[in-house]
Amino acid sequence: MARCTKCGTRVDLPFVCSYCGGYFCIGHRLPESHECSGLAKLHAPRLERPRPRPSVRFPIRGFGAVEVKQLLMAWVVIGFCFSARALWDMEAFPTIFMASLATVGAGFLAHELSHKFMAQRFGCWAEFRLWRLGLLLALALALVSMGRVVFAAPGAVYIAPMGLLGFGPLLAKKESAMISLSGPLANISMAILFLSISSIGGALHLVGQMGFRANLWLAAFNLLPFGIFDGSKIFEWRPMVWALVSIPVWVLTIYAI
Repeated sequence: MARCTKCGTRVDLPFVCSYCGGYFCIGHRLPESHECSGLAKLHAPRLERPRPRPSVRFPIRGFGAVEVKQLLMAWVVIGFCFSARALWDMEAFPTIFMASLATVGAGFLAHELSHKFMAQRFGCWAEFRLWRLGLLLALALALVSMGRVVFAAPGAVYIAPMGLLGFGPLLAKKESAMISLSGPLANISMAILFLSISSIGGALHLVGQMGFRANLWLAAFNLLPFGIFDGSKIFEWRPMVWALVSIPVWVLTIYAI
């Protein structure tokens, strides 16, 4: 057991920051939540300063080799966890595993990359980083339960507003909410795409139905209005916007399941 470096809360399974090495609770796990001291030292030299106009926001595009590797690892692990039910049938498992990568795994990538690109649009530094303990827990739980129970929290997009690095203002509630909203909206878009694929028929019908349900579930789950879920920041900014997005998604998810 450890104490959160930020708030002092006792934590059984603390999150270890990749940049400052501190131990944090679930509410302070991201750099912007604990005003990470190590982030500026590690990444400030790589950032390109904006033009003199102080109101200009600028994107920081691209992927580092570490980020790409960790995104691929998370994608493969999620695909495996959601296909672990078929481990007893090794002839069917490769097909189900590939379908899982193309549906649930693709939904995960769309969700995280939407956060990344929206944050960059607001002038933030943003990179995906694995939560290694979450990755191991997901694998262990999927194997023990044979895929009946899946805990898929392999990592998150770490976002550092430029104000923390000395280049600009901190994110406002609206900007933070828009970054959070981009993830569920990406999954809703993916669900619509897979629904259209399901109308083709044959094997694509099954893949389309699987992708439709998986992405609806990802959107609904992340729209929960509390804790570290995307829905909490959206609700804090505009409860009506949260309701207009969340309620139809939850109704559709329950109907689809």
